[in-house]
Amino acid sequence: MKKLALALVLLASPLHAQNFGLGGDTFSFDLGAGVSYGPSFPGSDDGEASPWLIMRNAHFGDSSTGDRQGLSITPSLRMLGSRDQDDDAALAGLGDINRAYEVGGKVSYGIGPVTAYAAARKGFDGHDGIAGELGVRYRVDVNDRLTVWSGLVLGYGDSDFSQTYFGVTADQSAASDYDEYTPGGGFTSAAAKFEARYAITDSTALLGEVQYGRLIGDAADSPIVQDKDQPLVRLGIVRKFSFSF
Repeated sequence: MKKLALALVLLASPLHAQNFGLGGDTFSFDLGAGVSYGPSFPGSDDGEASPWLIMRNAHFGDSSTGDRQGLSITPSLRMLGSRDQDDDAALAGLGDINRAYEVGGKVSYGIGPVTAYAAARKGFDGHDGIAGELGVRYRVDVNDRLTVWSGLVLGYGDSDFSQTYFGVTADQSAASDYDEYTPGGGFTSAAAKFEARYAITDSTALLGEVQYGRLIGDAADSPIVQDKDQPLVRLGIVRKFSFSF
């Protein structure tokens, strides 16, 4: 979590200094925590609960939670949990993968309730590849406090990312029951997402997400994958932080 916070500060400084004509004198983001229930590792057919550390909606300008109109450029951060070979018999011989931190940027374009976006991030620690998403979502303001979004998203990973989570090296093959497998880069997943935000106060909100994801491409063909379907449910609480410069 400290690495994510540091990354956000480092991203904020150059973005504000350059300004790009897209920002303002206020930098805001949501920070919080919750619980996530989904596959125990990418491709697993077993589910498990895990902590959900939330850091999102980072942007310059007004501190409202509304989707921004027109073109916007914002930081994009993600944390991927570790994968331990002792946690599942299917991972025996594959070795451990540390928790990964991803830092990058996101370009969005909003027209009314529709927002299209593309994000790319560089991985550190757990993997050193490039990952990101292409997506579109539709916003509905149910009332003054409740907002819901529905959307579609494609997940992307380069060859380094795919090799880390879906590949089997020669050494891993010798130590496990899997054949050697070298996936290429490309789209790794497709998902339909439903999100909801309920504002408890002007600065605190409950978040909920339901996602039906499916592995695709070389990721889906990995011998490690037990189930291509990867559903996910999350529930958390966030607080908005705003800093003026």
